[in-house]
Amino acid sequence: MSEKFIPIKIVPTASFSNGGIRHWPVPDQLLPSIGNLRDQRHRSLHDLRISVTDRCNFRCTYCMPKEVFTKDYPYLSHAELLSFEEITRLTKIFVAHGVRKIRLTGGEPLLRKNIEDLVAMLAAIRTPDGEALDLTLTTNGSLLRKKALSLRAAGLKRLTVSLDALDDSIFKSMNDVDFPVDDVLDGLHAAREAGFERIKINMVVKKGVNEHEIIPMVNYFKNTPHILRFIEFMDVGDSNAWQAQDVLKTDDILALLAQAGFPLQPLPPQQAGETAQRFQHQDGSAELGFISSVSHAFCRDCNRARLSTQGMLYTCLFASEGHDLREHLRSSASTSNIDAIVSNIIRNIWEARDDRYSELRDIERQSTQRKKIEMSYIGG
Repeated sequence: MSEKFIPIKIVPTASFSNGGIRHWPVPDQLLPSIGNLRDQRHRSLHDLRISVTDRCNFRCTYCMPKEVFTKDYPYLSHAELLSFEEITRLTKIFVAHGVRKIRLTGGEPLLRKNIEDLVAMLAAIRTPDGEALDLTLTTNGSLLRKKALSLRAAGLKRLTVSLDALDDSIFKSMNDVDFPVDDVLDGLHAAREAGFERIKINMVVKKGVNEHEIIPMVNYFKNTPHILRFIEFMDVGDSNAWQAQDVLKTDDILALLAQAGFPLQPLPPQQAGETAQRFQHQDGSAELGFISSVSHAFCRDCNRARLSTQGMLYTCLFASEGHDLREHLRSSASTSNIDAIVSNIIRNIWEARDDRYSELRDIERQSTQRKKIEMSYIGG
């Protein structure tokens, strides 16, 4: 009887440094990009979220609480940040692996000087089929009045704006820097004037804080082209004092809307791996979305990778470790060889990926040694 041998792919072992960063050796064999990477759960790599700064002018209690992110907080120096040229170079490598959507995040991405230049550089990238990327950006809206027109001219396709309340006192208490809601609404108007039509409005709902703003938000955006999306308060990072009892679940919000006279009908997903469940008012007016990481985990279809402003790759929003791509990008090897090295490291990382934190939240949170990366470092 002959024995059956199954070939096993040998992947170089990465070493850890302090801070939960993996350092990858140069792969022994440099393989060409295949354009369709799959992880251990057969999830493709389609979206790349790029953080361009770890700084923000808000101190939202669920993301960058003022008690932690003080004026003495050790933010990254400019030399530590990826340059626009490095971001563009890495993006091209990711596109060769199947990425078709780019979202610029922060911190607050509009704080990054000359962010329009980066937008223009990324807008010029084409897929192997010659298509432009779906280029988007998430902002708190505070600088949109100044930046909307130049962002549109540079090639930005879509915007997402964070807005947690219409009541000024509640909004100010949540951003914790006394920033007025009218200035964000003015930024939304500026974005419309610049040509951004269907803007996504993200509202993080925290029980006991802003749930009474749900109905006013629905009323305000119901007859607009914008898409209001409710986000369950999540345990991202270790600074926001997350407790399960602070979560207002999607099913509860749906029930609240029905009781208030806003019956909804479900909409089909527009593409695989979407974070939001889509709904529309039964009268055919505005679309709404629900991002339910706590109550309805969507790990099964997650196709997103995250690149920190420092050049570390993270394969989950709730990750406790990252992978250093910058060290190879800044090595002294030839340019073509570096790109092949980084490409193969990305391939090895994604093909080994097995993340599903939200499906295992109760188990994962029992680990007292699991320190998660902060959302302000890798974006939402």
